[in-house]
Amino acid sequence: MGRLSVVVAGTSEYHLEIGDPARKAREVPVVLDVITDARTGESLSPVELASRLSDKRIVLVGESHINMDFHLAQLRIIEELHKAGKPVIIGLEMYPYTSQEYLDRWVEGMYTEEGFLDISSWYDSWGNHWDYYRDIFLFARDNGLRMYALNTPREVVAAVRKKGLDELSQEERAHIPTEIDVDNGEHLRLFKAFFEDEEDFHSSMSEEQWRGMFAAQCTWDATFAHNALKVIEEQGDPEAILVVLVGSGHVVYDLGIQRQAAQWSDLPIASVIPIPIRTGDDEPIETVQASYADFVWGLPAATDPLYPVLGVSTRKGKEDDRRSVIYVDDESVGARAGFELGDLILEMDGEPIPDKERLAQLMAGKRWGDTVVVKVQRGEETVAFEVAFRRESPVDDDDTDGEESQ
Repeated sequence: MGRLSVVVAGTSEYHLEIGDPARKAREVPVVLDVITDARTGESLSPVELASRLSDKRIVLVGESHINMDFHLAQLRIIEELHKAGKPVIIGLEMYPYTSQEYLDRWVEGMYTEEGFLDISSWYDSWGNHWDYYRDIFLFARDNGLRMYALNTPREVVAAVRKKGLDELSQEERAHIPTEIDVDNGEHLRLFKAFFEDEEDFHSSMSEEQWRGMFAAQCTWDATFAHNALKVIEEQGDPEAILVVLVGSGHVVYDLGIQRQAAQWSDLPIASVIPIPIRTGDDEPIETVQASYADFVWGLPAATDPLYPVLGVSTRKGKEDDRRSVIYVDDESVGARAGFELGDLILEMDGEPIPDKERLAQLMAGKRWGDTVVVKVQRGEETVAFEVAFRRESPVDDDDTDGEESQ
């Protein structure tokens, strides 16, 4: 769900008294390179974490998609469970379940990396740089670990947001479960908290619009949960553990995937969420609500992503698959370059951009320090401007006063 797949607000979402009644009124520490059991407060190593996960059937490991430290933590969990002799299978947010055949063939060694990215439409299905996930995919292939697509086609979620569950076509309904809980007040509160720093966004949204977005989020979570449970059931191995790689926003406080899964099953599920000890506003994250996740893993302070991003979100244009800008991060490369809402992206360095996949492919080839010329249609005009992929230099404290993204 683009930006909704990641917790995108400031620090307050870590301190909401929601979720598990037994834990929501207390906090646990977040310590660099330490995994904390939020139920007991104990500090664990990755090996000890694997031991505590050994009786679970589904392990949800939250991520921030373009932070490599999150993916290293995910890989370590998979590695340690595998070393412990557990039958590990991997569930993925990146692909809709309709793309399962490509994952089967990848694990069977039938594709080169380049061939897999092309035939599975990685940069259309996902868009984030392959190298963030590469080591996980290679480990799965080299060790024969099955990988499963758990998402629902994005157009179905978009349809829910636009017209509601009751107005879906029969074809659209076929991709989602019949029971979807869209009435949880705590989850809605959390969902709004994800956007609390975007004042203009908040003020522009009616309650009906909030409900439409929230219903789309719940549909995503419910379908993901339903598909995960189906995978576990089809394994036929009572020892199998499905390790799910998914945006943290779908996991926190047990209000997303876990809550939807509870409608159909009481299989033991655990959540592991890495947390950078500092966020973008440089406020330290020293504690988190104990109900935030079953296990929290302290990571280094968040830095710029390894690979350049524009910092703009796009969607299909009105007439074709070309990308129209619907959001520009105020502090992004795209904002500094001059992207505006409504811009229809036409070219990058003379290369036509007919769709999301081509835009993502071109971005995957860029590195910090590169400069490109982008051409957009703005109203009736065609505008060309230079985009410099440069990170902002850190500002000394003494000199200061005081989600579909590319």
